[in-house]
Amino acid sequence: MMGTGQRKIKTVPKYSIVVPFHNEEENVTKLYDRVKGVMEQVGSSFELVFVDDGSRDRTYRLLEEIAAVDSRVLLVKLRRNFGQTSALAAGFDHSSGEYILAMDGDLQHDPAEIPMFLAKLEEGYDVVSGWRAQRVDNMVLRRAPSAVANWMMARLSGVDIHDFGTTFKAYRRDVIQNIPLYGEMHRFIPALASWYGASICEVVITNPARESGRSHYGLSRTFRVLFDLLTIRFLLKYMTRPLHFFGTFGALGVFGGGGIATWLLLHKLLSGHDVMDEHAPLFTIAAVMILAGIQLVGVGLLGELQVRHFFTQSQNTPYAVDRIVRIRPSEESMSR
Repeated sequence: MMGTGQRKIKTVPKYSIVVPFHNEEENVTKLYDRVKGVMEQVGSSFELVFVDDGSRDRTYRLLEEIAAVDSRVLLVKLRRNFGQTSALAAGFDHSSGEYILAMDGDLQHDPAEIPMFLAKLEEGYDVVSGWRAQRVDNMVLRRAPSAVANWMMARLSGVDIHDFGTTFKAYRRDVIQNIPLYGEMHRFIPALASWYGASICEVVITNPARESGRSHYGLSRTFRVLFDLLTIRFLLKYMTRPLHFFGTFGALGVFGGGGIATWLLLHKLLSGHDVMDEHAPLFTIAAVMILAGIQLVGVGLLGELQVRHFFTQSQNTPYAVDRIVRIRPSEESMSR
């Protein structure tokens, strides 16, 4: 029995397993049983952070039943479907482990492979990424576009890994907490982590076919990834100095347009000709170049202000939590 003034110290788990779910009622219980069995075999303390991303089926009810009987389960319910990246961000923000592992809730990631990731983290790597060397997905809709996107991502980011797309990855907490997640950026975490100097490695994983339920991926997602590639390239090279990018083009516009305007002015003064009649298109081009250049420099300055805001503490998140469920150990013992 605790003495007066003493407080019960909360035990911080070593590992946090983050799993987002969206309409996965047929897979929830199976995944929980398999992940729990694997982590109990690992032998270190752990927590399971399950995020319900606005499911419309019985996914949340099943997760709530699991959280009611296992104090190691933390359940985060989002108010609507915010998308996989935001669901992962919610899981990362509410996890407390020293090491964090993320995986999908559709059983296309084998929980038996979790120890491989944890072993690499113990070796000292900051990010461990899964590599689906042998994929079972549709060639036209998934495998071919994914191969092109992964090749482009490796070239643009300078991070030499084969599979950026899989969610099955493990991180050190001090690395993942520095990476802002929004849009579809979860697939590019290794590239963003490399900007912070993180050490990254890959482990080969299997790609079992979905046992039940319906896939949430389609060809439209591939086109969104291509736009994200451009964003990542810009972020990696100019995230802390946007004025260097916009200012360069802006300066070229101002000096180029100014040079043309100067030539037109000298031509007017020396020849006395009406430059508007002789060189009206050139005059218009000079004016547009100068105005566009000034605007680009202004955009670069606004970008610098955004960078300043980025590096100041902000509590904004790309999701909204409806409720968080976790049974206290004392309640767990009473329910048994």
